[in-house]
Amino acid sequence: MLTINELFDLNHTIAGDYLRGFTYPWEALGGIKDLIMEIGPALGEDYVETKPGVWIHKDATVFESAYIGAPCIIGAGTEVRHCAFVRGSAIIGENCVVGNSVELKNVILFDNVQTPHYNYVGDSILGYRSHMGAGSITSNVKSDKSLVVIKSEGESIETGRKKVGALLGDGVEVGCNSVLNPGTVIGRNSNVYPVSSVRGVVPENSIYKTGGIIVTKR
Repeated sequence: MLTINELFDLNHTIAGDYLRGFTYPWEALGGIKDLIMEIGPALGEDYVETKPGVWIHKDATVFESAYIGAPCIIGAGTEVRHCAFVRGSAIIGENCVVGNSVELKNVILFDNVQTPHYNYVGDSILGYRSHMGAGSITSNVKSDKSLVVIKSEGESIETGRKKVGALLGDGVEVGCNSVLNPGTVIGRNSNVYPVSSVRGVVPENSIYKTGGIIVTKR
């Protein structure tokens, strides 16, 4: 449940062809900036380059108070709300919500992703129709600044990266005020209880409950 194909439907992002070139999602984090600069100029007339390296679809809504740093792509039907802070290296899909005071950095948001209220999402990939509850964040750097390791069922996978946030499969729901610790992977259609501190791998179709108890959905 760690691979790109197991986590995501790649038909719901303009980064699909890029992601197909990797096995694990964290392997793709280092090339997001270059990918945007490669595909941005070829997006077509429905996208407007509002400033160098920033392409926004004509049907997207970006509030005047939002900051959009380069490079960045914002898809059709997406709404970027008051005081959002997109630091750059962000691919934001179609029909997404980037809400009030949300900060994004080095991310791929698939179509229909919602980060609507006071979220920080960095060095992360959020799958189709995933949702971050109010105040939930991705922590992307370990406290000792060592390289992030993905831990699953007694196995440890070296990422070789100092910064890895969370990898959320399609349809994941993260409860309010939760923290996804560095290298967290959550399988498709799983739920995280509010005010959780999540680490490691949560299988698909599961519920992550208070105290780190994981149960299978029925």
